Amino acid sequence: MRIADFALERYFARWEFAVEHVLCGSDVEGWRMAELLALADPEVAALWADLKLGYTESTGHPLLRAEIASLYDGLEADDVLVFAGAEEAVFCLFTTSLGPGDHVIVTWPGYQSLYEVARAAGADVSLHALLEHDGWALDVDRLQRAIRPTTRMVVVNAPHNPTGMLPTQAEWQDLATTCAEAGVRLVADEVYRHLEADPADRLPAGADFERRDVSIGVLSKSFALAGLRIGWLATRDRELLDRCMRLKDYTTICSSAPSEILGLIALRARDQVLARSRDIVGSNLRLLDELLERQAEALTWVRPRGGSTAFPRLVPTGPAGASAEAFCSRVVEATGVLLLPSTTFGFGDGHVRLGFGRVDMPEALGKLEAFLDAGG
Repeated sequence: MRIADFALERYFARWEFAVEHVLCGSDVEGWRMAELLALADPEVAALWADLKLGYTESTGHPLLRAEIASLYDGLEADDVLVFAGAEEAVFCLFTTSLGPGDHVIVTWPGYQSLYEVARAAGADVSLHALLEHDGWALDVDRLQRAIRPTTRMVVVNAPHNPTGMLPTQAEWQDLATTCAEAGVRLVADEVYRHLEADPADRLPAGADFERRDVSIGVLSKSFALAGLRIGWLATRDRELLDRCMRLKDYTTICSSAPSEILGLIALRARDQVLARSRDIVGSNLRLLDELLERQAEALTWVRPRGGSTAFPRLVPTGPAGASAEAFCSRVVEATGVLLLPSTTFGFGDGHVRLGFGRVDMPEALGKLEAFLDAGG
């Protein structure tokens, strides 16, 4: 397989662990081990105490899969396949489901693997560009017109990274109906689900629509457990899961035994785990509201409706200048605060991604604002 370099990951490889503040991460501040273990119920606490560091079931621990299935309506443990993060899930899904002659539609800008893996599998990919002047909204009518007889998947990340886009309930249902009528698989990348700015806007999970539809989930984002590397596919299409499982035999084979039990703790304590994430994200989003109001001459934005990232645009005549790449370089060299330029998404050079899931955000924003006030 030949595949393009993952621009975002190459950028983070250079900077992420060399700076003081990562103000562009898409995750939420990770749990400390002791604090997570304190949430364990007696059954899982016993599993942790007796854990042997051997191989695990390739499909995932049965109790873990059962807890993941309970996030959806009407799914069972056998409708879930566990992976080493959402990245492996994407790789196995697209590699086993797509080939030359197939067509895929993917929202963009977005996580590069959602379209590069499909291209590497030989599929023809159409990028459904989200437009800032439309509020980054999902244009269901335009997307419908892009469907071809050869279209096999429509891939939508919602809440969306990096824009914070979240379709309305009506838009989401219209898209699901369109896909069902066309015989197209809806693939919903839902790794930021449960981080809606207004919980009333939470969408039905993709896997809860048609039997063929798929939800991609992970514990890295909303659950704030990126270090566990636990992701999954959820779908009632068990033939698809079987194909993915057979490819997984050539990738990770199985997940980490400690990660599976720690993930089980988090899922059983999901109300507390998710409430912590929403508190961090909500508090930081209010700080961003205030910053962008004060710095309107430098940055303008469409306020995110969900997730933990925003995608403000540089005002070319302001202190940030016209080039996001140049601006990010100046900021990190001067302040130790890392921002992510839109060039890493292949989406021009005029936007930056801000992540608002980390607890050091007040200090990082203070340094960024001082830099802007000093003329950038």
